[in-house]
Amino acid sequence: MTAPGDPVMHVPDSLRGRSGRLLFRILRSEIDPTVEVEPLTRLFGPDALSRPGILAVQDSLSADPFSFANLVPFAVKQNGRVGLYQVGRWPAEVRRPRGDAYRLPEGFIEVSESMSNVRVSTHFTLGQFLTKDQRDVWPKMLLLDERLIDKLELVVSELRLAGIKAEGLGVLSGFRTPQYNARGRNSGRATDSRHQYGDASDVYVDVNGDGRMDDITGDRKVDIRDAVRLARIVERVEAKYPELTGGLGVYRATGSHGPFVHIDARGERARWGFPK
Repeated sequence: MTAPGDPVMHVPDSLRGRSGRLLFRILRSEIDPTVEVEPLTRLFGPDALSRPGILAVQDSLSADPFSFANLVPFAVKQNGRVGLYQVGRWPAEVRRPRGDAYRLPEGFIEVSESMSNVRVSTHFTLGQFLTKDQRDVWPKMLLLDERLIDKLELVVSELRLAGIKAEGLGVLSGFRTPQYNARGRNSGRATDSRHQYGDASDVYVDVNGDGRMDDITGDRKVDIRDAVRLARIVERVEAKYPELTGGLGVYRATGSHGPFVHIDARGERARWGFPK
């Protein structure tokens, strides 16, 4: 979230993703050629890129807020914690990773309570993707892949093309730390769940704001068919933008939540949960 007096710089369109709606970028150790570092060092000082935190600017052309995140290095983690925040151990800390997408994270986005409302895109905020535990522990550590946010924004656009007036999506679950993910293994959470890598979320359409999936099939009921329709819309996005291909799972309602869809940007196609 920007405020009066925040530095102003030109944010190139290349940082806004395929959706054109991204409002944040992670500053990685391997310099991203799409990120011009010099304007940031000029605005925030020569050591700005070596300090973990979020650098907030305003775009000189649109006045939109835009945030750059410097990561807390993964090596800072000690005994399963980063500071007071418990994260646990990633699968690659105990066994050889099954592929490049399952390597150890480079680091974490540090999110203070006041920063949880920072917009990462037109329709989504940092806080929507935080692990849902340790309520009173701040700052929290977050993994969040820009490709996931870009894909979710494209899904919103595709919903509108289908006549569904979605203003974003409800996020049932975003990033899950390994220690939190492990709590749900008996209920079906995978040991190597993509939620632990910041490129997955469980979402639903919630135009009426009741915190549950809407009737998007128009049959006056809310059930797994609504989740399937949302999943088919996600598949349209993947067909248009194959670089955002990933996992797609359909889930039925339970007593605690309505039907929902798992979306990730793992880079390879995976499907589960679709009714036969």
